[in-house]
Amino acid sequence: QTLLHIHTSLLPALAPQSLSARYYAFVTGGVLPIAAAADNIVTALDQNVQVHFPSNKHSAAPAVEDAALRMLGDLLHLGDGWEAKTFTTGATGANILGLAVGREAVVARRGGGGEGVSVAEQGVLGACLAAGVRRVQVLSSMGHSSLGKAAGVVGLGRGAVVEVGREGEPWRLDLERVGRELERGAEEGVVSVIVVGAGEVNTGGFATRGWEDMREVRRLADRWRAWVHVDGAFGLFARALPKTEEFGKLHEFAAGLELADSIAADAHKILNVPYDCGVFFCKDAALTTHVFKNPNAVYLNPGPGSGPVIHSPLNIGIENSRRFRALPVYAVLLSEGREGIAAMVARMATLARGIAQFVRDSDEYVWLPDETASLEDTFIIVLFKAKNEALNEVLVDRINDTGRIFVSGTKWNGEKAVRIAVSNWRVNVEEDLVVVKEVLTSV
Repeated sequence: QTLLHIHTSLLPALAPQSLSARYYAFVTGGVLPIAAAADNIVTALDQNVQVHFPSNKHSAAPAVEDAALRMLGDLLHLGDGWEAKTFTTGATGANILGLAVGREAVVARRGGGGEGVSVAEQGVLGACLAAGVRRVQVLSSMGHSSLGKAAGVVGLGRGAVVEVGREGEPWRLDLERVGRELERGAEEGVVSVIVVGAGEVNTGGFATRGWEDMREVRRLADRWRAWVHVDGAFGLFARALPKTEEFGKLHEFAAGLELADSIAADAHKILNVPYDCGVFFCKDAALTTHVFKNPNAVYLNPGPGSGPVIHSPLNIGIENSRRFRALPVYAVLLSEGREGIAAMVARMATLARGIAQFVRDSDEYVWLPDETASLEDTFIIVLFKAKNEALNEVLVDRINDTGRIFVSGTKWNGEKAVRIAVSNWRVNVEEDLVVVKEVLTSV
């Protein structure tokens, strides 16, 4: 009876977006078959991945999670040194971790770097008073809305997010402005977390344009004792693209992100594993465990073990109770390999570029934010509007009413626009491009 009710009454009312290659409204992704199979095992065994017990032969889940994170770091060419890494519910959760650890670091540095100043122990107000900190600011360029949410959750306040984007390219960090804000902050008792966005939500743009920009971010952070966090929700996966001339610009834009102190990303987007699954990487394990450890819980002590250090997940993240969301990621990485994932992401980028070219060359549409930009700058996001302003008022509805593709509406420079986000593993470049062209021509 209950299953019949779910099947007949609820199922028709649930969105089937992940089942279609032509759902472009959000960077949603789908679920690769191997990931779905692995997720069924996760449900069947119902592991709670919280403590690593190295001596228990039936407690392999944390080790699998660690292996998956190492494999993911290798796929993304992040290099060594990421001592603390964990799976989260998504990039929002990972951004919360990044700001929490960054907040801990910059306040302690202002207080002399000793053990006497700690937000985790004293709270934001007590630690800031002890360190002589008036405020913690988050420097960003068109950061995702989750950044403001994260700032609110960790006690910095949404107003702590300060825009330091370039004029004309607001998604890019203006490094001169960043430097001025850091210097002013040092004089006024303000400490800083710098957030580097990899994949702005409307344009897909990157906050930095390569090694030189990231080296300058790193230099400024080191000089003014700031923390560098990368919000790489989907843009981080540009580093998984084939290393060919075709994708050279994207590799250039994503270069140097490994110079950050912490990185957040989603796996349930480009990697096409089930919701909910994000990742967090941090270079300072001691700081991360200091922020997230469970105090006075002797029964959660795993005891000594041999082999590489695997941190118990409950001490490097928010949740004490965690689904085994690492298994689908592990399965995808093992099944598809570097070449398979590179090919999948390349199909997404190639389709997005085909759509962008059609829009750019069309007499009916305007490619945003800059019609003169290079198609090679496009990753998976296409932003556009109709030249007919009246059509823009109903364009999203007309496109979606065709039932052939589904897009989302947004605003750019205060005007209505359409966003297409390509992120499903089912992408067929030739077939899907024909459909998109037909729809955009017909409306």
